Amino acid sequence: MSRSGWYHGPHLLLCLGLLWLACASALAQAQTVKIHAAQAVESDSPGFPADRSAPLVDLPDDWSASRPGSNGPVWYRLTFTAPGLREKGELLALYIEHVCTNLQVYLNGQLIHSGGQMSEPITQNCNHPQLISLPAGLIGPGLNSLDIKVVGHALARVASAHRAGGLSALEIGPKSVLADKHAQQVALTVAVPQAVSATLLLMGSFMFVLGWMNRRESHLAYFGALSVGWAIVESRFWLRNLPVDNAVAEFLLCAMLPLLTWASVQFLLRYAQYRHRWIDIAMPLQAAVMPATLLLAGPERLYPMASFWYVLLALQALAAAAFYLRTQYHARRRAFWPMALLLCLATAALAVEYAAQKFGIRGLLMQLAQTATPVMMVLVGLRLLQQQGRALQAAEESKAHLEMRIREATAEIEHNFTQLAELRVEKVTERERKRIAADLHDDLGAKLLTIVHTSDSERISTLAREALEEMRLSVRGLTGKPVQLIDALGDWRAEVVSRLGQAGIEAAWSAPAEDLPQTLSARAFVQTTRILREAVSNVIKHSGATHCSLSCDIADGDMQIVVRDNGNGIPMELDGRLDRGHGMASMKHRAKQLQGQCLVESGPGYGTVIRLTLPLTRATELA
Repeated sequence: MSRSGWYHGPHLLLCLGLLWLACASALAQAQTVKIHAAQAVESDSPGFPADRSAPLVDLPDDWSASRPGSNGPVWYRLTFTAPGLREKGELLALYIEHVCTNLQVYLNGQLIHSGGQMSEPITQNCNHPQLISLPAGLIGPGLNSLDIKVVGHALARVASAHRAGGLSALEIGPKSVLADKHAQQVALTVAVPQAVSATLLLMGSFMFVLGWMNRRESHLAYFGALSVGWAIVESRFWLRNLPVDNAVAEFLLCAMLPLLTWASVQFLLRYAQYRHRWIDIAMPLQAAVMPATLLLAGPERLYPMASFWYVLLALQALAAAAFYLRTQYHARRRAFWPMALLLCLATAALAVEYAAQKFGIRGLLMQLAQTATPVMMVLVGLRLLQQQGRALQAAEESKAHLEMRIREATAEIEHNFTQLAELRVEKVTERERKRIAADLHDDLGAKLLTIVHTSDSERISTLAREALEEMRLSVRGLTGKPVQLIDALGDWRAEVVSRLGQAGIEAAWSAPAEDLPQTLSARAFVQTTRILREAVSNVIKHSGATHCSLSCDIADGDMQIVVRDNGNGIPMELDGRLDRGHGMASMKHRAKQLQGQCLVESGPGYGTVIRLTLPLTRATELA
């Protein structure tokens, strides 16, 4: 349902209800007789006092206007004829739309109906229409008398003119016709208020608990209190037998009104996100002052004192509503127009009800106004629950997003911590490498150099020189200084050509001639140097070659070194087991550590080709 349809639905239902009631009333009136006058006399006698003067009065007879200081009881008498009743076989009934507070009905002197308790606490029938069957056996062929004894309360002893004593117009006709009218009126004045009160009670209790548990949403608690309080006040429309007399019931009802005003004002202010210290003090103080003034005035002056408070409390609620709407309008919130419509409708309904009480107006409009206010409250409550549901959904989404952000932040912190730990370890490792490198260079290097220059044995001198070169290479790797690729190629060329030349093998070297901006980490330089040394050693010791070529190419971020000889190749007995001899396993292992690969191609009599491929980016990053 669209939003506009949701708010205009009650108006459509009210219009259809009015049309239905009008049509039903027109059909009923065509077969019934309405009585707008009766004899009336004040008396507490057990029967109609025929010996006393009973002037004719108009019906409806509102005691607030005809006898404002009287508590009754009042006897009413009317006469009617019912010709041909037995021939038609129809049961007659008396329909009384409104009687306040209770009544007894006599037909030709015989009691045929009692509305309940006729003394304090009197049964409250002000909002309960009466349908009374007229027994055919008691109806004579001529003139029949119908006596009605009404007990009620003077205007000064009630808080509302509609609860003062009185009797509406009477209607006599076939019971089958009047039963529909009675059912319609009961539904409007009893069933609907009962349903709305139950809804307000359940919804208000839930919202009060919700607002109480979440103090940041205190407006929900105040609206819940308002709904529960209004449901209690609305119970007067359908509760008939109270355990207390009228004075106590009216006092308790009036004492509820400042509490309702307190809840409504604070709800509107808190909903507008406004709070004032003096209002927080004044509202509960007012809730205590009003009952005190009613006690001081006494039950005989309840109506004027209650009327004064009605106006004062209504002005406070209207001021809070105006403040809320002004705040929402300036904030340009989406909730302004829906809430403005609901508040205006509720205000209009309260205004109609007040005017009806002030001027003694009764009828369908007043009944609809009495029902419209709690219905508007139900709609406001539903909207608040809808907003709360959306807020909870948004909070859950925010919570999920926050948890995800926390997980991401935690992962990032852990990653940074790991990096810091690795950096600390790396720094310690670097210091230790430098210390070892210094010890090797200063101690072992000096001793090896001494052996090279002092030894009389050429073999020992050669081994010492090789060990010295290997130590210097290890020291270079330990220091961690990166090497320019162009410098590394120069060192490799000088060493390879020199060793092959000393072994009597013709050497050929090819490498890029242009400047190479790439650098190699110390580890990559050392590992590559050892791979080349192992490859050259295999050529010298095992291949029997007379020519060996080495080429270096840079392409797609990779460096490829190819060592090719014209020797005997790898013997057949080692076919399929290239990793087991000639240092092949160590060469491939070193290449794998650099994220590269070392491939060996050979065949007996065809020489050997070693292809070393290393990614330069990885070789640059490695320490």
